[in-house]
Amino acid sequence: MDLLTTLVDKGLRRELPTREEALAVLATSDDDVLEVVAAAGKVRRQWFGRRVKLNYLVNLKSGLCPEDCSYCSQRLGSKAEILKYTWLKPDEASQAAAAGVAGGAKRVCLVASGRGPTDRDVDRVGKTIEAIKEQNEGVEVCACLGLLSDGQAERLRDAGADAYNHNLNTSEATYGEITKTHTYADRVDTVQKAHAAGLSACSGLIAGMGESDEDLVDVVFSLRELDPDSVPVNFLIPFEGTPLAKEWNLTPQRCLRILAMVRFVCPDVEVRIAGGREVHLRSMQPLALNLANSIFLGDYLTSEGQAGKADLDMIADAGFEVEGTGTTTLPEHRADALAGGGCGSHSAAGGCGPCGDGEPAAAEAPVAEVPAARTDLVAVRRRGTGTDLAPNA
Repeated sequence: MDLLTTLVDKGLRRELPTREEALAVLATSDDDVLEVVAAAGKVRRQWFGRRVKLNYLVNLKSGLCPEDCSYCSQRLGSKAEILKYTWLKPDEASQAAAAGVAGGAKRVCLVASGRGPTDRDVDRVGKTIEAIKEQNEGVEVCACLGLLSDGQAERLRDAGADAYNHNLNTSEATYGEITKTHTYADRVDTVQKAHAAGLSACSGLIAGMGESDEDLVDVVFSLRELDPDSVPVNFLIPFEGTPLAKEWNLTPQRCLRILAMVRFVCPDVEVRIAGGREVHLRSMQPLALNLANSIFLGDYLTSEGQAGKADLDMIADAGFEVEGTGTTTLPEHRADALAGGGCGSHSAAGGCGPCGDGEPAAAEAPVAEVPAARTDLVAVRRRGTGTDLAPNA
């Protein structure tokens, strides 16, 4: 397929595909999905070999969020029967993190519901970061606390944070349909604050919210322009009790095409399969490791994930290896750029400026049957942080 040959060549050169090419990946048929995976896998292996980075979530504060993000089980007005608790103490969070590190996680992601942290919250999280790093040598810590005010990213960095996550989630054109209590521009501003403070920026998307192919391509191109070091790809978990509970739009094949498109647009970036992989990729999860070089181990914020041991077995059976703490995740050019405070994803010719290639073209997508809702696969988290039960790690 000429398209795939072109995309592989561009990916190996870190050259941005056109929007038409990205749309064409999403429009390929299920019959061609293995060819798409094989092609994107060449780009993944060029920059990350056969390594898989493990990440572990610690939900510092669960539920009761004042924001109205339609996809979220912790949103304002959510009727989802999730765990609800206030801030964990630093030693509690450190203990939770240790379970993930013992399971092989290289990065611990500290997440708290809410619009954004107060200065007191930043101090609290700073103490938690210090506790985790004291007890777990070599571990990376990423904070995800919502919208940041001026100076807060710098304070998190000084406390020992390595990265900050804030996802764009969907395209700017459709963002207002998903969330009303803050804007797409607010999210972009927080990613830029993290990047400017010298933190490794982490920002991604959620697929399966009823968006078009054009929306998916737009948000991934926007991410490329923002230049995060890691891009988490979430697949919507349609929680009962949320506005998007009936959005069951994904098949395993479509998930693979989305991951492949992200890899082609962001060839040298840590692409992470995040929430929803068990629900939507199901038995095809191992194929996705040919596209993404990073996953979450065990459970998520409010939902249960695949057992940690099953994750490790899947990685080994698929012929991949868990990335150790002594290995630098990012390719050398990106790691050097991060250390120097610059950006590293664009080609030498492209620089760090905007990388748009005009307006998206309409793609002729194949007609597919709407998949049956698999509500049996959505399991609310009842173990780990905030409970008396052992975590899944």
